[in-house]
Amino acid sequence: MVYRAKHMASAPVPAQALGQGPRPRPEAEEIYRRWIRFLDEEFTRHRSPERRSEIVRDQLYQIYLGRPYEGRRAVTLTTELPGDVLSLSLDPENVTLEAEQFSELDLARFSMRKPLLWFWQMFDRSPVGMNLWLGLRFRCMLGRHIFEHMGTGVKIYPGVDLTYGYNLSIGDGAIIRKGALLNDRGGISIGKGALIGSFSRIFSHSYAPGDFDHLTLIHTSIGENARVGSHAIVLAGQDVPSGGVVGTFPADRI
Repeated sequence: MVYRAKHMASAPVPAQALGQGPRPRPEAEEIYRRWIRFLDEEFTRHRSPERRSEIVRDQLYQIYLGRPYEGRRAVTLTTELPGDVLSLSLDPENVTLEAEQFSELDLARFSMRKPLLWFWQMFDRSPVGMNLWLGLRFRCMLGRHIFEHMGTGVKIYPGVDLTYGYNLSIGDGAIIRKGALLNDRGGISIGKGALIGSFSRIFSHSYAPGDFDHLTLIHTSIGENARVGSHAIVLAGQDVPSGGVVGTFPADRI
């Protein structure tokens, strides 16, 4: 179902959005912060697709396989092929993404982000990605290197699906709940304090009726303090105004 926008007073900001809530033990928090700081510095220093792919590969090897990357493997025994497939797929240079099939793709902008998009997906699918405190901070760090703009105090939950990343702008304090799709082929901007609900869908492209070869890219804007409910769909160009609401929320039902 596609919901149409309606105006409604902004909901109070929950305590969790103000930075309160559970956190890891101090020694774990210190290690988590060191790791995120290290990655942030590496991705700031290195912008080439090749070097970023190496960084992501080395990190995923340790997250998934529990050992450092050891160079090219001798692929001989058929019994080892599943392990070889896994280890090779941890390298972004051996991976193809759906976005690479789209004709309007800006290859130069996408290439430097592709390793980070793969890192985004694989982190969320790993046991480490289930760590909420760490994941919120990891995605914000990575988003600063992927998105056109990334505000401060943003919270992005697990399983958020991106297309290009470089056509996405997120304002301060925005919250994007788990499983949301941000299909930014034509560009998406999410305003300050906006809330995007779980498993919602925001599009920025459309097709002519009966002709999927005729593509139209349309920027989609979610205004400041707007709310998009869980499982709601915002089609390309159906902008949500500041303070507007798409879908329903439990507190809205009387």
